[in-house]
Amino acid sequence: MLNRIPPIAKNFYLIVGSIFLAWMLFFDTNDLITQWQMTSRLNDLEREKAFYLQKIEEVKKDQKELMTDKKLLEKFAREKYYMKKESEDVYILVEE
Repeated sequence: MLNRIPPIAKNFYLIVGSIFLAWMLFFDTNDLITQWQMTSRLNDLEREKAFYLQKIEEVKKDQKELMTDKKLLEKFAREKYYMKKESEDVYILVEE
């Protein structure tokens, strides 16, 4: 019976190497699928980071503009927080 097994299948290093490779690819905690998922998640987080850094720069620019321009600050306060002067009435129109 042992004579019918090819000599390459009897090689100890090939058997141990195959078992080790199968273990590392499928059964280990850092298997191939987990590594792919973690890389995908990392790429998503890096894209989100770039998006939020861009938004932070836009907000800083807007903040600088608001602090230097009084008319723009008044417009922002009126539109965002519905502020008004003493002698004015504010009507809010809601579209249905």
